[in-house]
Amino acid sequence: MTDRPDLSPDELRAALGRVRTEVGKAVVAQDGAVTGLIIALLARGHVLLEGVPGVAKTLLVRSLSHALSLDTKRVQFTPDLMPGDVTGSLVYDARSGEFTFREGPVFTNILLADEINRTPPKTQSALLEAMEERQVSVDGVSRALPSPFLVAATQNPIEYEGTYTLPEAQLDRFLVKLVLDLPERDAEVAVLARHASGFDPRDLRAAGVTPVLDAAGLESAQRAVRQVQAAPDVLAYIVDLARATRQSPSVKLGVSPRGATALLAASKAWAWLNGYPAITPDHVQAMVVPVLRHRIQLRPEAELEGVAVDAILRSILTQVRVPI
Repeated sequence: MTDRPDLSPDELRAALGRVRTEVGKAVVAQDGAVTGLIIALLARGHVLLEGVPGVAKTLLVRSLSHALSLDTKRVQFTPDLMPGDVTGSLVYDARSGEFTFREGPVFTNILLADEINRTPPKTQSALLEAMEERQVSVDGVSRALPSPFLVAATQNPIEYEGTYTLPEAQLDRFLVKLVLDLPERDAEVAVLARHASGFDPRDLRAAGVTPVLDAAGLESAQRAVRQVQAAPDVLAYIVDLARATRQSPSVKLGVSPRGATALLAASKAWAWLNGYPAITPDHVQAMVVPVLRHRIQLRPEAELEGVAVDAILRSILTQVRVPI
């Protein structure tokens, strides 16, 4: 395991490349999702994972945490979950006669918020301060969360009975939305072959997943990402893309300035991962769909016609002038 915070940028990039290899020992055919999670960690953002049950969302997050030597906790969001079940609460100690704070599962490096849309807005909002301010306030006292900190929230795109739609303010806090599709036939056969040979998803060490980086190394990479430059014409390109979503006839609510900032942050992380000192339009274009797809609300008539947000974003990419 790499445990020195003074690694060079090239060494950090190589270590993160090995992270993908380690996660691949447990998770088959989800390379794009692994890269998206790494980008979110580098950009100090959060991830919304969308996929039907059984596509290894939980295993993906656990494997990534293990490869990065990060602590992870999982919360199953249900209709009866209370905010204190996530953030923690004051507990009375009969021996001392005082109230003490008992930390909730949010005090971790990577919080897996499973089926976040199954809990009421009151509990969903308990994550807002944690995601934005990286702290939790209970009884007037603010408590800092560990660093690095990432929320990986999952939701099922098929089953809507008993769910609560995430409000725009909460969706806007997620840096990227990653869609985990069902695997192709060959990949599914590979999954079964692993299980047939004794693979246990609960025992990552036995699967051969080994830590290759730690929190100090990851924070060094985060600092390096912040040094990536952006030329004025590329910044203007990002703004033009965001403004184009607001002018689309199919869109009721377009991308906010926060969305444009998120696109810049993700583009910087992607540029740094590829060894570039500054972002290019290509880096921006690669991040447009995962960063902006959950920040757009379609008009009802567009939804009835089956218009897809991803298709709108790809169309905008062909219409907005690219800086040379």
